[in-house]
Amino acid sequence: MTIAPIVKTVAVKTSPATAFDLFTQRMGAWWPKGGTLAKTPHAEIVMEPFEGGRWFERDASGAETQWGRVLTWVPPSRVLLAWQIDCDWGFNPDLVTEVELTFEPSGEGGTLVTLTHRNLERFGADAARHVERLSNGWSVRLAGFADYAGQHAAVEAGVG
Repeated sequence: MTIAPIVKTVAVKTSPATAFDLFTQRMGAWWPKGGTLAKTPHAEIVMEPFEGGRWFERDASGAETQWGRVLTWVPPSRVLLAWQIDCDWGFNPDLVTEVELTFEPSGEGGTLVTLTHRNLERFGADAARHVERLSNGWSVRLAGFADYAGQHAAVEAGVG
């Protein structure tokens, strides 16, 4: 059984290079506290900026919870991540679905960010139910990212 990928897009009012940086290197600033895997809220979310790098959260005590790894790193246009979070919201080193993000110029200085989460059939028997939760979750996360990017752009322009 093949399940169609989740595809979400959002327009942000900043350059592709800045959008890429805000998404990949400042994820902990815009991802909601308590909306991660660890028992305590994250202090930061780390995406190591190279192929083979780790993708994880770290709490205030320094404890790390793995999310996956970086498969492809092509700033400022593309990052491909191994999402290794199972249907029970736990890290599973044997599970790999892929989350790809592209950052394309759009409008005057803006960026169209496209998220594609694929290989969803790998979630197994609970895939259909889980994909619906993921789809809703990605919509909320991308909206949060767009708000954060907009605030960042306003501050840089001196109006925020």
